[in-house]
Amino acid sequence: MKKDYYNILGIDKKASEEDVKKAFRKLAQKHHPDKGGDESKFKEITEAYSTLSDTKKRREYDSYGQSFAGAGERQAGGFGGFQGGGFGQGGIEFDFSDLFQGGGFGDIFGGGRQQQVRRGRDISIDIQISFKDSILGTKRQVLITKVGKCDVCSGKGAKPGTEMETCTTCNGQGKVRETRDSILGAFTSVRECSVCEGTGKVPKTKCAHCSGRGVLRREEEINIDVPRGIDNGEMIRMPGLGEAIAHGASGDLYIKIHVNPHPEFKKEGTNLVMHMPVKLTDALLGSTVTVKTIDDKELEVKVPVMTSTEETLRIRGKGVHTASGTGDLYIHLSTQLPKKLSGKAKKVLEELKTEGL
Repeated sequence: MKKDYYNILGIDKKASEEDVKKAFRKLAQKHHPDKGGDESKFKEITEAYSTLSDTKKRREYDSYGQSFAGAGERQAGGFGGFQGGGFGQGGIEFDFSDLFQGGGFGDIFGGGRQQQVRRGRDISIDIQISFKDSILGTKRQVLITKVGKCDVCSGKGAKPGTEMETCTTCNGQGKVRETRDSILGAFTSVRECSVCEGTGKVPKTKCAHCSGRGVLRREEEINIDVPRGIDNGEMIRMPGLGEAIAHGASGDLYIKIHVNPHPEFKKEGTNLVMHMPVKLTDALLGSTVTVKTIDDKELEVKVPVMTSTEETLRIRGKGVHTASGTGDLYIHLSTQLPKKLSGKAKKVLEELKTEGL
């Protein structure tokens, strides 16, 4: 009975070569026997991959239900191209850490693998600021506990002045090869040396402060520059101020900003908006009022004679100052009607009424 290789890999018959590789890599991670997977299932998906990844074999399989070249190879050298210590007809040895640590089979079949840089964990914190500080910018200091580089050995793990020597576990290679026997044959995998953490060097005398780890958990004071015009919920990224890792780059620190609301002002882009009630007489006759700006300065604003109950004044250059420019201040005016009129006020209004007002 013909095996449905497409179904085994969970792909469509029109799948591209890249789709075939991705499907195989995903299933290989799940079913590899060295990872506790099902050996028979791993054998099956490898057989499917060895056929569908080869253009000639795939064409024969699609046309005749089998791959004639593939069948002959399996008789000669095991299933799916696995022979002894590696993958493929040539017995190519490869690093299984690529498969299980994100390197991918694209690196294996592409003729090389890029060295991945070790990187510490990113961390995030939340800080609360006033609306005024969000508009004008501010500086904050926070104390956080995180894994950082040892100040004594500068992250090297060695006692100051001590020389580094070749790691005897990996002979300075930074990697250790392991050969395992399974039903599929002998597999040679390569992993990072756990003694020197892939560097090939170890300190002759370890740093007493961090016990040779190069990093330790400690409190650190961070200075944060909050830029002008930052919005509520925005994040500030501080590269390299996350958690440190031995023989690698530190992660990043992310600060989420929470802005407290202001009783008078609101921010709309680079503009500031405020509301101001205007007395009926000021609306009819015009006036000059004093407005306190967001930076606590007093601003004389001329209110013109209003022709409607609600109008908006625009004060140029009194909004948010940013690197890209400065916004404006918008004052929404609304006529405030008196709740109670005196007899004199009523008499005046009656006179105005006769003039058609």
